Amino acid sequence: MSADFDVERIRQDFPILNRQINGYPLVYLDSSNTSQKPQVVIDTVTEHYAQHNANVARAMHHLGAEATLAFEGAREKIANFVGAAGPEEIIFTKNSSEALNLAANTVGARLGPGDEVVVSVLEHHSNLVPWQLVCQRTGATLRWFDIDEEGRLDLDAAAREGLINEHTKVVSIAWVSNVLGTINPVRKIADQAHAVGAVFVVDASQGVPHLPTDVTALGADLLAFTGHKMLGPTGIGVLWGRKDLLEELPPFLGGGEMIGEVTMSGATWAEVPHKFEAGTQPIAEAIGLGTAVDYLQRIGMDAIAAHDHEITAYTLARMADLDWVHVLGPTEAVDRGSAIAFTVDQVHPHDVMQMLDSRGVAVRGGHHCAEPLHKRLGIPSSSRVSGYLYTTNAEIDALCDAMDYAHGFFTGRTAARA
Repeated sequence: MSADFDVERIRQDFPILNRQINGYPLVYLDSSNTSQKPQVVIDTVTEHYAQHNANVARAMHHLGAEATLAFEGAREKIANFVGAAGPEEIIFTKNSSEALNLAANTVGARLGPGDEVVVSVLEHHSNLVPWQLVCQRTGATLRWFDIDEEGRLDLDAAAREGLINEHTKVVSIAWVSNVLGTINPVRKIADQAHAVGAVFVVDASQGVPHLPTDVTALGADLLAFTGHKMLGPTGIGVLWGRKDLLEELPPFLGGGEMIGEVTMSGATWAEVPHKFEAGTQPIAEAIGLGTAVDYLQRIGMDAIAAHDHEITAYTLARMADLDWVHVLGPTEAVDRGSAIAFTVDQVHPHDVMQMLDSRGVAVRGGHHCAEPLHKRLGIPSSSRVSGYLYTTNAEIDALCDAMDYAHGFFTGRTAARA
């Protein structure tokens, strides 16, 4: 990791990290759920509403011009951040779920009986349910990659069964699992999809915030991510798409600004990306996301990825010392993201979450919007810890101390500390 990466200095940019919960310093380890926001992002959104608030594109006055310039400027920043060919390839949505629904409903409009859509068993519901709905509506068949014992996609089994074949029209895969932390070999799968003429969609919700991103290198045709997991506001997501593909696809929503011309008998469509952006957009949120991208780029995504790797490795090592903790997915920080789901002997994940919260440690408990994956693993739910660029080793130590206390409390171990 770069010697310039100063996590204590970075933490000073996040006002919420100064909070205390029940008299304990806040230890925020739920960044895969939503990240915290640096002051500069908070200030950007506040300043927009205080000084520049207007609708974009349609308001032909000074404030409208300022808002439009900032909004479209954010689009250009985000395009550069992910290696897009240009800002016209960036479609604003309200989150990854909407972006993936946009992909499913537009690409899915071309599906029919006999066609197949391939996903995986480790997908977030946002990259599963939309494809289920499309298949139910069109008569297409949904198929999926299984996982091996380590929690990685079982590519060998998929090859043996011919999972991706001449009937495959869409393959949609998470870059990084939000439960197992597995970094999937998306480029390899993209090549397989393209070899049979399929469209390759990537759910990059857990990838773009943590890893340097080049949509071309990933082999994606469409790629979705969300602002609130990468230091930006809630209510803003992105679908990147190849311009030639976006031009082929039908609109997703109808309304203002997505049209070329409207008559009582029909309509024509605006150029991309506006064809897919009906109505008033999340303007302040997009501008705030642009500032978040500026912040991430100032630090450097390579440095952030290196820090995440170190924190993940440290967390896995500390958990390995607790013989009543069982990590789901890879137990070494190799091709692994920062989300670490786990179970604790004799303690329900919701009890783990609540007990840790009583000591100021914020984690998540449940199925993490990946219920089929948990069923595949033979468990109803799990706890999950997830760090980010502001996470420290000391916070992981506090997590493990709180877990030891929680386990002792529920099992009656005398070693549990009050």
